[in-house]
Amino acid sequence: MASQSWTHATLALQLLAIDPGLGGICVRARSGPVRERLMALIDPKAKRIHPAISDEALFGGLDLSATLASGQLVQETGLLATSGTMVLAMAERATTGLAARLAVALDKNEGHVLIALDEGSEPDEVLNPKLAERLAFHVDLSDCAIGDVTPQQHRAATPAAVTVPADTLPQITRIAAELGIDSMRAPLFALRAARAHAALVGRDRVTAEDIEIACAMTLAHRATRMPAPETEEDQTPPPPPENDNSESHEDTLDLPDELLLDAVRALLPDNLLDQLAAQKARAGRGNGTGAARKGNRRGRPLPSRAGRISDGARIDIIATLRAAAPWQTIRRDATGRDGLHIRPGDIRIKRFEEKSDRLLIFAVDASGSSALTRLAEAKGAVELLLAQAYARRDHVALVAFRGTEAELLLPPTRSLVQTKRRLAGLPGGGGTPLAAGMMVAFEQAVQATRRGLTPTIAILTDGRANIALDGRADRKQAATDAQQIARVLRAHGTDAIVIDTGNRPEPALRNLAQSMDATYLPLPRADAARLSQSVATVLGD
Repeated sequence: MASQSWTHATLALQLLAIDPGLGGICVRARSGPVRERLMALIDPKAKRIHPAISDEALFGGLDLSATLASGQLVQETGLLATSGTMVLAMAERATTGLAARLAVALDKNEGHVLIALDEGSEPDEVLNPKLAERLAFHVDLSDCAIGDVTPQQHRAATPAAVTVPADTLPQITRIAAELGIDSMRAPLFALRAARAHAALVGRDRVTAEDIEIACAMTLAHRATRMPAPETEEDQTPPPPPENDNSESHEDTLDLPDELLLDAVRALLPDNLLDQLAAQKARAGRGNGTGAARKGNRRGRPLPSRAGRISDGARIDIIATLRAAAPWQTIRRDATGRDGLHIRPGDIRIKRFEEKSDRLLIFAVDASGSSALTRLAEAKGAVELLLAQAYARRDHVALVAFRGTEAELLLPPTRSLVQTKRRLAGLPGGGGTPLAAGMMVAFEQAVQATRRGLTPTIAILTDGRANIALDGRADRKQAATDAQQIARVLRAHGTDAIVIDTGNRPEPALRNLAQSMDATYLPLPRADAARLSQSVATVLGD
């Protein structure tokens, strides 16, 4: 498998040289001899960029030193002004802003190719998903040793007019749907990769081999579900052709879908679902701190922007002078007077970014089924998490559900002593009104959002819900109610973590976490310390 990853990496570089419209490749590998050997195959003229690169370096701008020295407006050319290959080091640390700028550049299809070097060591340390979607290929060389690196014979090829059978794109689209891929970029990348591979080997028409290789290289890493192999019962004979048009028949490959699925399935990792869960925990959820809010008074400084003086805005004097400097000669000649000429368009306003406080809402299952198994460990884990939250000055709230209803034991507070006292007195026993507990936690999250806090809900339960929202002992209705509230949480955009504390992972609880777009942590044999450590890792603490 390691040698296969190396082969795919080198083949991807060849395909990118033929068709830059494939966007690029994400290479997951730490710095070492294997990655250096791969980098030696890249164009030496490739431009190197880093996560902290400035907008001026990317897009160009005023060269202030040259302007002041020459007395004329001198513009500096940005890296994106000319097409070519860019190598992004430490790609997993790229900010959302940088990912958006690079994604826009790739969407313009002006010949830019991005080689993203992902050096992450943890499953959730990955390239920004929006930027990764613009790259056709992804290879993982983490397990590739120097002995797996084999000399590759690079064949020179030029883009050629390669014809594609009429049934190729619809078939690739069906395969992508089978793999749970909802982006139309994936089948288009597969089609372009098939044409590039045909040109690489000197063919003027795409064949079944080209499609198999293209699907395996562009679809496997995007799959969100594991397609089951087709059985004899599932196989249905293809419908007979409506007419015997030999010319139209020659323009199709009649390639079985299962053949392409097998090619992709061979590259799917065994722990696909675990990897998706880890990536989802990071994607779109920030770093576990409060939400970032822009303002003009306090916080971390951001680049200033053009604006008008109003509502207490603060002028960035240096940036204002820098914007006005190139025009001083022209303005003095036009007005006939000396001095500094500042126009409204020169004004630059200071900007800052501050983090809102975070609220951790713990919804703890205190029912009889949980009390008999993991309630003591859950209490210990929550107490450790509360101590960590107190050290970060986060707000915490405690919701317990048992019997037929849920109760807010502790409103949002920063008092560690009061929280521990309420937690210690939490009794166990009765039914499991999971939906009621989720509802109370959601109400607290809505109120926290209105107060400017960033809420995160942590649900600790064994998942055996048997009490509906109306208080009836109806296991089926209880599951339906929980799913409805889960969809409401997802629509509201509330971050959540579902911790399965049962002796065995509960499939229904996993499905519930997927419905609310939450991270699912099955911890059947973990003690309090491991429970708290796992939750803290997901939160980014």
